[in-house]
Amino acid sequence: MAPITRPVQTATELPKSTTVVVIGGGIVGMTAALNLAERGIPVTVLEKGRVAGEQSSRNLGWIRKTSRAAIDVPMAVAADRLWAGMHQRIGADVGYRQKGIMFVAGTEATLETYRKWLASVQDFQLDSRIVSAAEIKDLVPEGAGKWEGGIYTASDGRAEPTIATSEIARAAIEKGAVVLENCAVRTVTRSAGKLSGVVTEKGEIACDQVILAGGLWSRRFLGNMGLSLPTLPLNCNVVQTAPMEGPTEIAVGGPDFSFCRRIDGRYTICQRGAMDSTLVLDHALLGLRYLPTLREARGVMRIRLGKEFVDDLKLARRWKPTSVSPFEKLRTMDPRAIDGINAEAMENASTAWPVFAQAEVERTWAGTMDITPDSNPVIDRVAACPGLTLATGFSGHGFGTGPAAGQLAADLATGAAPLVDPAPYRFDRF
Repeated sequence: MAPITRPVQTATELPKSTTVVVIGGGIVGMTAALNLAERGIPVTVLEKGRVAGEQSSRNLGWIRKTSRAAIDVPMAVAADRLWAGMHQRIGADVGYRQKGIMFVAGTEATLETYRKWLASVQDFQLDSRIVSAAEIKDLVPEGAGKWEGGIYTASDGRAEPTIATSEIARAAIEKGAVVLENCAVRTVTRSAGKLSGVVTEKGEIACDQVILAGGLWSRRFLGNMGLSLPTLPLNCNVVQTAPMEGPTEIAVGGPDFSFCRRIDGRYTICQRGAMDSTLVLDHALLGLRYLPTLREARGVMRIRLGKEFVDDLKLARRWKPTSVSPFEKLRTMDPRAIDGINAEAMENASTAWPVFAQAEVERTWAGTMDITPDSNPVIDRVAACPGLTLATGFSGHGFGTGPAAGQLAADLATGAAPLVDPAPYRFDRF
């Protein structure tokens, strides 16, 4: 069961030409389009399914600097600033609330990892701080868990995944962007060695630049072009409660649960200690690149083999511009929620904060993230295809950094001064 997103009134006619085509109608693609439209640059967003139909609406909505790799912190800081100004910028409430994020540690070893992270980012002068067990009780009352301590960043926040991307899309359209849903891009066209347009299921559109913000589908799209992007799929399962009185406005992550209050009083809850990894062919093709990551996450991964393996094999990896693409055969990745994992999430959250034992489960869903070997995205121009810029591989934090990532992609595609140093996000680092 997918979350319910706010609908967007999109175009029905494919333009013959534009300056920039954005492939993908998620948070990153839409913020790239918003930036381009604000600069007066013609832009068309092409989405194979519906706006925010996949991970942009299925995530937890966290906007955090806490526990990000040091090289990724400038992007997260820039995203904070952009989220804070989004309401005024687009004239709509996207649910951004700067209420803080806290991670609680059940062991001294976990607490030590937070101390080490804090030391690694000391040059950025963040407001993150180690908190004691007593402070946790004051900040998040009515708990029953026994914690060694935790890490708390008061300036971290949250926004509404089912609203934000839709409202950003609406604003981009009002400022001149063209957005088409149910219009899959099959491939790019080239002229004199440079990108000159894209082929879609509805025809061709000429353009000077393309931003590929296709999330988990980017690997397959690039593979058809003979380019290799190492990303693997990983599912996160989510519970949504009915409106309830909860313990805090702070989003809290524990060793085997997390919870976050929504602006309507509902809570989203997940099992942080259990990620659903449904085996597909790419796990065999890319597994060796992920060995360090897999060793660290071996207690978290719930690996299973099911019909998804066969379904994935049925989707082509190479196709012609005149052929029906995989993106037309599967427009929305909608993995089934794993009831057992979601039951664990509720039980673990209830053990730590008993108020959740009274929660009424309203909806459950799962979302598929595209994970890179170092868990950082690729935001870069592609040397092998001049005119193509990637903005993909966000590894579960695309929503939080989405406004900054989209702006950086727009900067790179148009030759503008980059919002942040793009060096950590090079395509060739793999």
